[in-house]
Amino acid sequence: MSHDFYAALCLVLVIEGLVLFASPHGWQAMMREALKLQPSTLRLFGAVAIGAGLITLHWVH
Repeated sequence: MSHDFYAALCLVLVIEGLVLFASPHGWQAMMREALKLQPSTLRLFGAVAIGAGLITLHWVH
């Protein structure tokens, strides 16, 4: 796999770690709210996030 792919994965870990480090209580509250959502709603949010990420990546490159 390419170096850029591994760099992108590392950046995801850094961003996720920053959220947990900066606001652990906020993250827990967000997860409690996410548990109340239907799986189809979570899939929709995931699909929108994937689409937004791909569009932004295409725009940046």
